Amino acid sequence: MNTDIPSGGTDSRPLHARIAADLREEILSGTLPPGSALPSTTQLTHRFGAANATIQKALAQLKSEGLVVGRAGANVQVRPHRQETIRPADYLTRDTPAGPHPWVSQAAQQGRRGRSHLLTVTETTPPADVATALQLDAHSRVMLRAQLLTLDDEPAELVHAYYPLEIARSTALTEFRRIKGGAPALLTELGYPPRRTCDRVSARVPDQETFARLRLPGDLPVLRTLRVLYTDHDCPIEATVMAKAGHRYELHYELHPT
Repeated sequence: MNTDIPSGGTDSRPLHARIAADLREEILSGTLPPGSALPSTTQLTHRFGAANATIQKALAQLKSEGLVVGRAGANVQVRPHRQETIRPADYLTRDTPAGPHPWVSQAAQQGRRGRSHLLTVTETTPPADVATALQLDAHSRVMLRAQLLTLDDEPAELVHAYYPLEIARSTALTEFRRIKGGAPALLTELGYPPRRTCDRVSARVPDQETFARLRLPGDLPVLRTLRVLYTDHDCPIEATVMAKAGHRYELHYELHPT
């Protein structure tokens, strides 16, 4: 037997947060499916050895996260849309000149209402990992286009797209308006056709802007994707940072080994 395996630590979170965490995992994993009733308060107090007030505090946390609905004294149920699945490959397609943003068209196919809200277009110094991805030095300036994607009027994803100034200057990338055909089409017109993308996904504690824009209910992590778009000769032409609520969304990647 390997005696060098470290023993497990203890969960120092308040009891209501630990109860909410266990129930959240059962909801997100499907053990408690959409539309099902959570165990009664009496059952939960026995299961967790907690007072009624503690159970109610845990349920209030799950309600604030949009995972369950109900009121005290009545059945609390799992919301129908407990977690959205996003397939990043679906959003790599280009807009058509007269067509909607891919987010909007994909939402429409699911009977949902998706919107893209342009927040800012400005020249800035990028985060260090973005500068590295674009093969720029730490003090280089880039063009930033930020937008908020919503689904049925609820914030879904905060997107910051960065472009090297040598590419963006004197183009529609610097203008506060939607780009006809989307940025990939414009980059192609400029002589930088997209050839491949690379995603790096991590879980992060949200910064203040992300917390406010996504209307997050508490100290839950966000899924942060750094997507780099490359053109010929493996030259990076766009780096996009996308943040979405970790408890509301999951990413679906499909690989086909050869």
